[in-house]
Amino acid sequence: MITLINVFTVDPDHQQRLIEILTAATEMSVSQADGFVAATLHRSTDGTKVTMYAQWRSMADYQAMREDPSPRRYFEEALSIATFDLGIYEVVRTFTPHRVQP
Repeated sequence: MITLINVFTVDPDHQQRLIEILTAATEMSVSQADGFVAATLHRSTDGTKVTMYAQWRSMADYQAMREDPSPRRYFEEALSIATFDLGIYEVVRTFTPHRVQP
């Protein structure tokens, strides 16, 4: 499995619109793609960032989705109001709370 962390930089006046675009892209197209596992959308409290954390079964599945023309219009609209940095990661370790038994 791979994890993508996309950090979009946006003018605060456009943050909500960017969230709407990314939500539509994910609900209408991306989530239907083979190999899509899950995605979580975050917004910064200062209004300047929107971050999408997404997991895919494989890099090949992610690349196939990127080549599909159906989500392209959403991506183009998003990039008309924001810039983004793409990061591709592998999970190394997950941490959970440790509870000390009384």
